[in-house]
Amino acid sequence: MAKRSTPRAHELQAAAGKGTSDIIQPHLWVLFCGINPGLYSAITGNHFARPGNRFWPSLHRSGFTPRQLHPSEEHELLDYGLGITNIAARTTATAAELSPAEIVAGGEALRAKVAQYQPRALAVLGITAYRTAFQQPKAQLGRQPQPLGDTLVWVLPNPSGLNAHYTPAALAEVFGLFRQELTAAIGPYQP
Repeated sequence: MAKRSTPRAHELQAAAGKGTSDIIQPHLWVLFCGINPGLYSAITGNHFARPGNRFWPSLHRSGFTPRQLHPSEEHELLDYGLGITNIAARTTATAAELSPAEIVAGGEALRAKVAQYQPRALAVLGITAYRTAFQQPKAQLGRQPQPLGDTLVWVLPNPSGLNAHYTPAALAEVFGLFRQELTAAIGPYQP
């Protein structure tokens, strides 16, 4: 598919009321969970759509996908047992615009979604959002001690280009370690 051109200012402003749809089905290998849709994602209707977001390159470089998918190809994730959702549905320019109450409510909604769809693993992308949503102020990156029902939970760094703590190579390495731990814990993805 052809890539969309960069959105114009008026398109970004109009995107505030739009969102993204979950890429989800029952019994996924991994359900990746972002914080909330950004303006670029709202315009395109695709997750992690802003240029500079490292989700798609990290997913590929860590071996979750055989090639780097474009955000417009997000539905192909289902072919690999992968899905995407968000903690909060409200579109913002940055996740910092969300209130703690919105994130806590999003955590409750995420628990219900996990109970309904029963993915093998949940990977929350962002330690601060995880700490708030699940009221775990001391949580660290990596596998969490408490699963959600039968779903194992990991916390990974936020792949946003605004996260200066991780280079693209370091982020891909963390995603790769997650994939190794996941495979050791529950086995490889089997369609």
